[in-house]
Amino acid sequence: MIKIAILKNSIQEYAWGSHTAIADLTGQALPSKKPQAELWMGAHPKAPSRVVCGNRCVSLPELIRDNPVEMLGKAISKKFNDQLPYLFKVLAIASPLSIQAHPDSEQARRGFSRENSMKIPIDAFNRNYRDINHKPECICALTRFWALNGFRMVPDIVSGMRKVCGHELSKEIDHLENMPDPKGLQRFFKNLMNLHADIKKNVVTKAIQNAAKFSGDDPVFKWMVRLHNEYPGDVGIFAPVILNLICLEPGQAMFIKAGELHAYLEGMGMEIMASSDNVLRGGLTPKYMDVPELVRILSFKGKKPEILVPFAKNSLESIYPCPVEEFVLSVIRLDGSKIYQGPADRSLEIILCIKGEGYIQNLKNRAIKLKKGISVMIPAIVQKYTIKGELLLYKAAVPV
Repeated sequence: MIKIAILKNSIQEYAWGSHTAIADLTGQALPSKKPQAELWMGAHPKAPSRVVCGNRCVSLPELIRDNPVEMLGKAISKKFNDQLPYLFKVLAIASPLSIQAHPDSEQARRGFSRENSMKIPIDAFNRNYRDINHKPECICALTRFWALNGFRMVPDIVSGMRKVCGHELSKEIDHLENMPDPKGLQRFFKNLMNLHADIKKNVVTKAIQNAAKFSGDDPVFKWMVRLHNEYPGDVGIFAPVILNLICLEPGQAMFIKAGELHAYLEGMGMEIMASSDNVLRGGLTPKYMDVPELVRILSFKGKKPEILVPFAKNSLESIYPCPVEEFVLSVIRLDGSKIYQGPADRSLEIILCIKGEGYIQNLKNRAIKLKKGISVMIPAIVQKYTIKGELLLYKAAVPV
């Protein structure tokens, strides 16, 4: 049973999902009846993968619980308390997600303990911290992928805000210009998020009128208008002005560290993250928002956007550099002329086929066919495995 096996994965049907992207990847009828937003691969208790074992399926968490060393490897099993430390996803975004950030490990532990002491149920609407883990994440574009990531440099924020609401928020913008440091940015953001309802309505109305004038020349203002159409009156429509607007081309990626305000806007991508469900939201959502807590965990240091491109591990596999202990994302490209050799020293790996056909096998077991939409898990106890064919694969692993 502890061998290379096909996974059956859960699909999350969130309102912002696509009716075609995940359905096409997994070979379902098009379009899907409900929007399909995320395909989860991993052992997260909310939607664990199931492992195909002959004529039955066993949950991946159950296999890991009963066989932690064989599944994860001795070192990783010990380091992460017999838990798979990552969650692997396909995202299919048809409409923008909420503006959000994730806590670091210490913030998560304190927040989880605090909300437990307040007796807030784990699945409650107003729960921020659902576990004690941090949630760094990496998103890699499969299609052109629009996103927001981290605060812009203050001069850029000031310039953009003056264009859309220089008169209505002149006092706040002037103060930010005169105090262009993290404390000044924190004050500006906090004031923006807490505008009185009447003032906010006027500010948003004027800002959208002005943004429409520039929307043909600058995607920042085009996205402002689109966000307003999706969430009219929401102060989150200013996000493309105050955050870095990024368009990833297929194969490019970006890393989201703790405390970075971000949002995914449109596109399809591979996402890998530490296995956590801790989210603090600040706009563009009907879900629970806790602005004071969001402000408390955020990094208010402006930055320039950083695009990740993979570095070659060998002629077939390239790795996306992420400074975390829980996961590593890589892409494997095979043209039929070479055979990929899996590493001998590793933890549990999950591989998803995005395109093509081929086979994966180890020395003792029959080959498993890989084709578009098929995912497999390779336990640590499998000493050697090979992959051959014409394939585009994404692999989730743990650094060892």
